Amino acid sequence: MAASQSRSRKTFEGPTAEEKIVASLIELMEAGSAPWRRPWDGSGGGHHVNLISGHRYRGANPILLTLGMHIRGSALPFWCGFAEARKLGIFPRKGSKAVHILRPQLHSREEPGEGGEVTLRSWASYRPVAVFNAVDLEGEALAGLIEARQAAEGAEPKPEPERLEAAEAVLGAWPVPVSFGGDRACYLPGIDRIQLPDRGSFHSPAAFCATWAHEQIHSTGHESRLKRDLGGAFGKALYAREELVAELGAVLLGDRLEIGSEIESHAAYLGHWIELLKESPKVLFQVLSEAWQAVDLICPEAAGEGEHQGEEAVAN
Repeated sequence: MAASQSRSRKTFEGPTAEEKIVASLIELMEAGSAPWRRPWDGSGGGHHVNLISGHRYRGANPILLTLGMHIRGSALPFWCGFAEARKLGIFPRKGSKAVHILRPQLHSREEPGEGGEVTLRSWASYRPVAVFNAVDLEGEALAGLIEARQAAEGAEPKPEPERLEAAEAVLGAWPVPVSFGGDRACYLPGIDRIQLPDRGSFHSPAAFCATWAHEQIHSTGHESRLKRDLGGAFGKALYAREELVAELGAVLLGDRLEIGSEIESHAAYLGHWIELLKESPKVLFQVLSEAWQAVDLICPEAAGEGEHQGEEAVAN
């Protein structure tokens, strides 16, 4: 009887926040877009930040927030939770929906290893936290908050040459060598080398850096680093999965380096990614975790710069 009631309750439950994220992503991909990509807008700060505190959203969340901006047609990368907005007399518009970001929760446990040695295994799980975009909100204080945040974020925008120079310095410090020439970009795990076309083949310096970043993410999967399986054949699920890790990793790295994500040649993978996500929606969050690990290996986030804690109250 209890088992029957449990199944009945599950039948009437709506989709989870994670399922909604994946469903929205698939819908946009089926329309022909890679909605996690966006050019860098230095005039407004570019980064996704908390509307009230200015704290930057980090980890894998810039991808989910960019997706949220795309869905609602917003140009404002400013967000806040319901509880903190309510304190200032700001509320979600009728019919508006939250975007769910992921707050990492770190776990570890000791496991027996070879020869009686004990090894510490660490992993992360995630719980969804709801935030609203500035265009989702209304209230007398809203316009002033948006104006103040725009002024703060765009107060001293870095010129593009300066951002690109800094990005190339980070990419150039990665130990995997790069060869130039030919008409394709790829990572060759057998010899641990990246191959890129000449700079002049790209339509902009930012596109060159974004493609280089994509191949660097692939290289983090080498057996001497994060040990991802890089042996999948084109058209197979394993290959599509690794391409999605590299694509999303390049977007996250582009956000961290303030160059955006002008990746030129990977739209052909959309169909494979749709199949992958439809077959197993949980893959998205596994891939986001792997992409985040890869980016942290190339360009670690500063210690103590975790997610904003003000949204804790809206997670229930």
